[in-house]
Amino acid sequence: MAFFKYQNVVEIFQHDPSRYLPITEFIQTVMRGESSFTAGERELIAAYVSGLNACDYCYGSHQAIATDLNVDPKLLEAILTDLAEAPIEEGLYPVFALVRKLTLNPSKVTQADVDAILQAGWDEQAIEDVIGVCALFNFMNRFVNAYGLEMPDNEQLTAMAKGINTQGYKKLLQIAIQAQNSSV
Repeated sequence: MAFFKYQNVVEIFQHDPSRYLPITEFIQTVMRGESSFTAGERELIAAYVSGLNACDYCYGSHQAIATDLNVDPKLLEAILTDLAEAPIEEGLYPVFALVRKLTLNPSKVTQADVDAILQAGWDEQAIEDVIGVCALFNFMNRFVNAYGLEMPDNEQLTAMAKGINTQGYKKLLQIAIQAQNSSV
């Protein structure tokens, strides 16, 4: 049960838009801005971080968003179970290895971790993109866990995924804020 009256991230952000709008803009930029990674890959990374952190709310949400973007839901389970055996493109192994280390042991990240990604054919901007998604979801996992948010039901997950994937993160929040203001 949620620790406060808010049942989801949109409700939390709605109650103080001036505080949370910059975060929403950051989320939109990191998750849907220009990147070498597809939106589906970034959602998969977000769900992976959330799975590593045992954040059910973000894990379920971003798995649903990734699935709506045609990412096989079993792929996330495979990556969480055994990255070395997961059926992902070879170039993504060092990316997910960095994400795992940055999430679980951030002080242990080394130049070798970065070099492995570069050797796999990614550029420095791609590494910055991965770091952005990873850092964002380490923050968001702690944020929603501190509010006690619980994973939405399947119907809510599907609706949220469709809304985010058709309108984007920032637009979805703006619509929710406008709806709240017009009902007051």
